[in-house]
This record gives sequence, C-alpha cells and structure tokens, in this order.
Amino acid sequence: MGLIMSDVDRFEAARPRLEAIGYRLLGSASEAEDAVQETFLRWQAADVARIEVPEAWLTKVLTNYCLNQLASARARRETYVGRWLPEPLLAGDPMLGPADTAEQRESVSYAVLVLLERLSPNERAVYVLREAFDYPHREIAEILDITEASSQQILHRAKKHVADGKARTEIDEAAARRIVEEFLAAATSGRTEPLVRLLTQDAVSVGDGGGKVPARAKAFEGALAVATFLRGLFKPSPAKRAYVGGAPDIYATTANGGPAIVAVVDGRVVGITCLEVTAEGITAVRSQVNPDKLVRATERWAAEGQGGSPLYTL
Repeated sequence: MGLIMSDVDRFEAARPRLEAIGYRLLGSASEAEDAVQETFLRWQAADVARIEVPEAWLTKVLTNYCLNQLASARARRETYVGRWLPEPLLAGDPMLGPADTAEQRESVSYAVLVLLERLSPNERAVYVLREAFDYPHREIAEILDITEASSQQILHRAKKHVADGKARTEIDEAAARRIVEEFLAAATSGRTEPLVRLLTQDAVSVGDGGGKVPARAKAFEGALAVATFLRGLFKPSPAKRAYVGGAPDIYATTANGGPAIVAVVDGRVVGITCLEVTAEGITAVRSQVNPDKLVRATERWAAEGQGGSPLYTL
C-alpha cells in the first residue's frame, strides 16, 4: 500500500531514534543507515492504518533486522582483515542519540561499543533498548518475542559483561581536550617515559585498518609496549606522509563522548584515535584508520567546520 505524506512524516520523525538504536546495535553508521532504510521499505509495504503503535512497530522491525545482521556479522568478521573496531562518531553527530543520563552516555561510549561485541545479539539488544532508550522490560519482551523475566535476566548478564571490572571515568569536553593535549605532548616528545606515566600498567593499543591501511592485528599490551609503539606512530616521516597523501594535521576533539584525536589531510579524516580513561590513567588507545569507517566523520568534519588550529602537524 502506498504511504500518504503524514505516514512519511511520522517515519521521518522516528528516523533519528531509529538511527541511534541501529548504530548502537551494529557499531556502524553506514549499516545503521541501511537498517533504517530497510525499515522504511517495510513501513512502506505495510498496512499502516492497521498499526496501532507505529513507534513500537518501527522499533521492532529495526531491532529484528539488526539482530539478523549481527548474526551474519559474526561470520563476516571471522574473515575481516585485522582487528574489527566500531565506527567512531564525532561530537554532535545526531546518530549518537540521547545523552541525558550517565547510562545513555556510557551506552554509546567507544569503550562500551567495543565490549558490546562480546555479547550475544539478544544481550546487545536488551542492553541498548533498556540502558540507552529506557524501554520497559515489557516492551523489550514484545520486541524480541521473549518473556519479561527473560529480558530482565538477559540485561543482568549483559551489564556484567559490559562492566568488565573497570570503572570508566565520565569526562566533560574541556577535560577531554586537556587529556588529549597532555597525551599528544607525551606522544610527540620522542621519549617513552612521559607516555608510560599517562598509561595504566595493563594499557592496550589496537587499530583497525580493514586491510586497506596498515594496522597491527595483535594488540600492544602493557604500558611500555604501548608507549614504545605510540612514540613511533607519532614520529613524522616522509613515508607516512606519502602514504596518507600529505602531512596530517592533528586535532583534539571528542568521539562517542570521550577524548579523541583526529588526523586530517586536506579536509579528509584519515584517522580517529579514541582514548579510554579510568581513574588510574589511560587504559586503552583504539585507532580507527579504515577509510570506509571514516566517511561519515569526514562529512561531519567538513559540514561543521570543526578543527580550528591543529595542535600538531606530523
């Protein structure tokens, strides 16, 4: 059945929420957009007049589509070249969704998106719908075709996995910038000692190049190993500049609500490094350099005129 304009408007009103749910479930902005488009096609084909609660219907269709994608993604990621990391989103991106509560902010943090990869599809869906969007267990049960008690049990398990024994620290934008500035000063000092002091003893560093940009598949582990790697990573060289097409300008910003470093060449984002911070120091350094996962960041960087003056040029 064809949609009338009011039906299209109703879907468009729901789009930001659907995209935010899809992003948290899939860890990919482009895949979230595809999921929302598929939801629209099913909305277009439905007898909309018979749908009593459109918002609930749309959420159910989107969530179940994403669950199917997550199931197939596990097989795809077994053949992924190198380490798979989520697609980072820069500050202000509407796909980040609501950020009114600590739970909502944590649910879209880069560290939590990485941890969500450990969950089963159902655990991930329950966690996202409950923690990020405050859906009651009754509605989650209807969306996933499970019992309300099962939804509660699944959430308990998911939260235990996500807690992971580390207390992440909430950081405002000003504090995030100070952390990045201090980190970059240490990383570009040419010495490992200043970096070691900023890192926790069990710090890790990992990158995602998707087979298109060199990135070590095995994580660097331990403060000294991470510091040694980062010292080399932030050392300028003609070879590095030739590879990315110029001298990268390095900016301090936030991505997924946390401190981040953005490398830009001629307006093109070529890398985003997200720092995970605890009370003890920086515990993880995760770099996204796969160009396929930086398209949206580049578009947002250009549209918002972000950056100002770079902190460094490598």
